[in-house]
Amino acid sequence: MSRLQQAVRVVVVEDDALTLTHLVSALQAEARMEVAAAFDRWRTAHDWLHGHGCDVLLTDIGLPDGSGIELVRTCARLHPSADIMIVSMFADEHNVLASIDAGAAGYILKDANEPDIVQSILTLRAGGSPMSPLIARRLLQRLKRSGAAASKAAAAPAPDAPELTGRETDTLRLIARGYSYKEVADMLGVSVSTIQTHIKHMYRKLSVNSRSEAVFEAQALGLLRDVSPGAR
Repeated sequence: MSRLQQAVRVVVVEDDALTLTHLVSALQAEARMEVAAAFDRWRTAHDWLHGHGCDVLLTDIGLPDGSGIELVRTCARLHPSADIMIVSMFADEHNVLASIDAGAAGYILKDANEPDIVQSILTLRAGGSPMSPLIARRLLQRLKRSGAAASKAAAAPAPDAPELTGRETDTLRLIARGYSYKEVADMLGVSVSTIQTHIKHMYRKLSVNSRSEAVFEAQALGLLRDVSPGAR
């Protein structure tokens, strides 16, 4: 049975009572979702994650007694198979990049409606990285700046850059251009599972946890100097 044929067990962490109710109601109304737990404080969510697993962690950043980013880091360490998405009112570059660096694979602003939240979780479980348009635009701006800086550096990769295989490099280049796993698999003439294996190996070599983070790191190391991220 595939991941999306099972009820997705979601943990929601949000300190605003109305927003928490909104998120929980949206998930409970969807047959493919199951609310495993809901918390309004960092500490209770942190303690719960030490004794329980989940498929998806949906968390705010600004919690009264701690940072949601630290919660992301804890979940990524304790439950590496879980997918993590931020739902926040913060759209600044610092919080976005810090969340991705901690292990989040999605970032949705709180103005998203119920169908968007559900679809974002399904996309997350399917291997995607759902992001609000504003967040995606800011990430692309960051990548463009990184690319501009990289173009001024020497053409060779950084001395400490990990060595990727030819297929891993091809996969990374296509992902950086915004293609889905299936599209990459079709273009390279292999199965989606093979692409996922390449990506897993790349993540390990680059010491990252998400596709956005992999592209950032590869750009910084000079492995994607001739690629314009997001340009298909």
